[in-house]
Amino acid sequence: MVTIALTGDSFITQRLPRNEHHLIEIQHFLAKFDIRFTNFEVTLHNFDQSAAATSGGTWAAARPAILKDVEWLGFNILACANNHSLDWLHGGLLSTIDCLEKSDWVFAGIGRNLAEASQPKYVETKNGRVAFISVTSSFEPGHRAGEQRPDVLGRPGVNPLGHKKVHRVSKESLKALQEIDMNTEINSTRNINVKEGFWKDSTYSYVFGNLHFEEGEPGTSTYMDQVDAHRIAKSIHEASRQADIVFVSLHAHEMKGDQKNKPADFLREFSRFCIDKGANGVIGHGPHILRGIEIYKNRPIFYSLGDFIFQNDTVEKQPAEFYNLYELDHRHTTADGFDARSQNGTRGLAADTKVFESVIASFDIENGAISEIELAPISLGFEKNRAGKGKPKFADKEHGVKIIQELHELSLEFGTLITIKNGKGSISL
Repeated sequence: MVTIALTGDSFITQRLPRNEHHLIEIQHFLAKFDIRFTNFEVTLHNFDQSAAATSGGTWAAARPAILKDVEWLGFNILACANNHSLDWLHGGLLSTIDCLEKSDWVFAGIGRNLAEASQPKYVETKNGRVAFISVTSSFEPGHRAGEQRPDVLGRPGVNPLGHKKVHRVSKESLKALQEIDMNTEINSTRNINVKEGFWKDSTYSYVFGNLHFEEGEPGTSTYMDQVDAHRIAKSIHEASRQADIVFVSLHAHEMKGDQKNKPADFLREFSRFCIDKGANGVIGHGPHILRGIEIYKNRPIFYSLGDFIFQNDTVEKQPAEFYNLYELDHRHTTADGFDARSQNGTRGLAADTKVFESVIASFDIENGAISEIELAPISLGFEKNRAGKGKPKFADKEHGVKIIQELHELSLEFGTLITIKNGKGSISL
């Protein structure tokens, strides 16, 4: 039997106080498990790297010493593929890899080339070997790790899962788009590039600018990229032969329409695909709030475990582009920028209570099977000031029941029932 504890995003940017009793309680809880997982959502360097022109929201960075606190909490596997992995370009990514390797961390999802980023990573326990594959669907095109050739080096980056989005419109609407196309230059650059062989033409829908349309019942659908999915399936097949248990970590911000707490269609498609290919479960995170839980073929899909640590507004430094967003300049500080972004804590992630509510999921696996999943509700201190926010503690009874009830409502869509036992959520498989 292997015991497992899973958390969501650890966006850790400052050192943790090791004498804080709430953190000590979390540490003692995690210590009971063979596997202690989190998604590591920052880059590591001493702000000696060039920043990208755009970021995953905040230019995520921390000094390497914060790894000592992540280790102190007890984690022994980190997923690193996410939308912040290249906030500080290739230098920031390579610095992160170097820091993790020097500290002997087991981590997955980023690499010096596509083979490294795609590689399963393994944690040895007394009762079995557990494999992790880390994937992100939220990334800029240049963030993809590149495949190495015999004559050209690979490109540092993330293990990517692409997707396509198709908008279905009526016959009349499609005709109207085509008329706009004929009477404007909306597709002129694309048409020339396709004609001259620089772009590949799309064969599955009508392209209008960079949007894809087809005739049908009005709506929008998303589909996983088949090439990426089958490359990841090869990693799952590899891991299933080399380990006893296999998990896929999936970092994804994509949502269903404008419903942030519901996963996009392709995330459901891909998660089930992973289990069909042999994964024992899928660990989702990314939107900084909880999403529902699905039990598929008696294996769990956590569409988002929310946040475990969220110190988004205490990054030490930000590049000029950050300040430009809020019409600030070199005379301003990061605190000025974060105040402007959140309008002094009244909008955005800083003002959303659900960003600071989450769960730790735990269970046992014996002979490949899970009989029960326990969900321990945690609070990240929404009521505190900026310096105090973002650190986990077990929620009190009233708050914990609220968190579990809301997660239960989100999970009903997937046919999953969550009951409350001793202040924690429980799913029987």
